[in-house]
Amino acid sequence: MGMQQVWCVYSGLLVTILLGLGRERVVDACSCNPAHPQQLFCGAEIVIRAKISGEKIVSPSNSSSPYMKMIQYEIKMIKMFKGFDKAKDIQYVYTPVFSSLCGVKLDSNNKAGYLISGSMWNDGRISIGQCDLVEPWDNLSMSQKKNLNYRYQMGCECRINTCYTVPCASTGENECLWTDWLLDNSLNGEQARQYACIRRTDATCSWYRGGPHADKDFQDLSDP
Repeated sequence: MGMQQVWCVYSGLLVTILLGLGRERVVDACSCNPAHPQQLFCGAEIVIRAKISGEKIVSPSNSSSPYMKMIQYEIKMIKMFKGFDKAKDIQYVYTPVFSSLCGVKLDSNNKAGYLISGSMWNDGRISIGQCDLVEPWDNLSMSQKKNLNYRYQMGCECRINTCYTVPCASTGENECLWTDWLLDNSLNGEQARQYACIRRTDATCSWYRGGPHADKDFQDLSDP
């Protein structure tokens, strides 16, 4: 899963739907643009740490279609990293039932802890999906946990440019080049797990590593 706003690309049309006419669009796959965790953080309206305490299937009152059903996860919020201006307490988050619609499955049996990011609907409910930053808390690196507190936010005005091919060159001083996808074909490489792209005092942007020793190949700044 999930800096620029990251969006889901639905591929494979099974049934043609026009939402405004009461017909729905059913798809058979969900894919997401590669995105550094900082991009997902900056693009989200809400970012929290929470434990999942329960789940149930809910449907809109005006629709009987199975494709409109949502999983309502009951959560116990532990900490809020972003969204203080939008919500004080969050009891539930919602995701599509079908993974083809980018629905995400969380473990509600063991009260598992997660980092959860998402967007807020007009009615105040929080929506999450595969293209958001949704990860088991224990899977995060120590640097990622530290970056959630303030470093990611420090770089939200910076641009993270994903490198897909060689050569890959920066197009401006407010940009960091993300090479995990190019070098390792991975969204969870060294830069994703250990680095944040932050704006320095001279208004330029560069990678900042906040943990123990790392490769110098793309290390611009080190922990003080």
